[in-house]
Amino acid sequence: MAETAFPKGFLWGGAIAANQAEGAYQEGGKGLSTVDMIPHGENRLGVKLGVDKRFELHADEFYPSHQAIDFYHRFKDDIALMAEMGFTVFRTSIAWSRIFPKGDETTPNEQGIAFYRDLFAECKKHNIEPLVTLCHFDVPMHLVQEYGSWRNRKMVAFFSRYARTCFEAFDGLVKYWLTFNEINIMLHSPFSGAGLVFEEGDNKEQVMYQAAHHELVASALVTKIAHEVNPQNQVGCMLAGGNFYPYSCKPEDVWAALEKDRENLFFIDVQARGAYPAYAARMFREKGIAIVTEPGDDEILKNTVDFVSFSYYASRCASADMNEGNTNPANIIKSLKNPHITFSQWGWGIDPLGLRITMNMMYDRYQKPLFLVENGLGAKDEVNAKGEINDDYRISYLREHIKAMGEAIEDGIPVMGYTSWGCIDLVSASTGEMSKRYGFVYVDRDDEGKGTLARTPKKSFHWYKKVIASNGGDLE
Repeated sequence: MAETAFPKGFLWGGAIAANQAEGAYQEGGKGLSTVDMIPHGENRLGVKLGVDKRFELHADEFYPSHQAIDFYHRFKDDIALMAEMGFTVFRTSIAWSRIFPKGDETTPNEQGIAFYRDLFAECKKHNIEPLVTLCHFDVPMHLVQEYGSWRNRKMVAFFSRYARTCFEAFDGLVKYWLTFNEINIMLHSPFSGAGLVFEEGDNKEQVMYQAAHHELVASALVTKIAHEVNPQNQVGCMLAGGNFYPYSCKPEDVWAALEKDRENLFFIDVQARGAYPAYAARMFREKGIAIVTEPGDDEILKNTVDFVSFSYYASRCASADMNEGNTNPANIIKSLKNPHITFSQWGWGIDPLGLRITMNMMYDRYQKPLFLVENGLGAKDEVNAKGEINDDYRISYLREHIKAMGEAIEDGIPVMGYTSWGCIDLVSASTGEMSKRYGFVYVDRDDEGKGTLARTPKKSFHWYKKVIASNGGDLE
């Protein structure tokens, strides 16, 4: 790689989500959202998958999102730490139920708007561009209970009103927007992904792909609205990325990997190309899925995104027989364990070259600028006797992935920026743990919600500051 492959003006920063960081789950007029119903512990997965129906909180369970890391009250100090690292971009999300507590109101909650205006103004004060996700695993619970969430076509209008409200309220403060976070996760974690709860006798795939159609129409519609409110607005889609490798060169394995990639890329094919991909018709036919559409949907879908954003943590492996006792249980997207790479404490494959492969595939497919908006290592961090956190393993992971991103840029791919995931420790979306830490900043809080919430920069904080100052030139 050249001394620095990264173009002038490349956006360096970090990412969090409202539901994993803000806390204050009932303050400022906020309504309950899906994530507020997801407990820590053994019942977590059933709720996330939409098979354990939770419309009420249980007094005997702990809900990590309720306080999270209290970013709601501490954002000024946290953004000052980001500014100290040199961030030029900060990715966060808006909690839909702070703006519309129930989701179907016609007038927004002014306290919610005031909070986010303060937050984005604080970013701008430090010359940090906010990159804002409208829906990051966060649906108002009233919409789940009253309408069945994204099963219902009415959600398109509710989401469009919410998005327009945000575009108008934060015009001049935010110009980079994402519609739905990791939109493909809906197929793997339906309740946390899209507020879907299944009833007895449901054809789950019919429900999920109908909900997907509604989200895709909504995404295209709000992309159009964003450009109408301000032509300078740039809107991206967001994919949980990572290519599937064939487990062997057996043709059946190669085909299985291609099908798995298509399952994940289906959403982005629509958002970036403006129409359903050719392979979808056969997939729907063979799964017994009949999508209900409205006249004009095809025209709406032509409002494609300006850029393609994605998360990358690991590559994946697929074979024609995914039941051969080698399935990696660590991730919600099922994968066989790759014998050629190493793994994190949580069993996620560490594969920097896989990032370059993924980026090349996506640019070949879409020819739109890419934005790597999540990448990081979840690990247990120890505070030593001097109060230091020496997270060399995280530095190593990030260094190799930033190098791979640099190689992708050298390959000719336009890349807008990089926001590492969980730039400050937060609640893990997958497990609800605090001990699965990603941040450059340590937060004193444990898996049971105990701790002072004090912030301490880790060794990686100082390393990343150097990376940003050198525009990716100094990775040592």
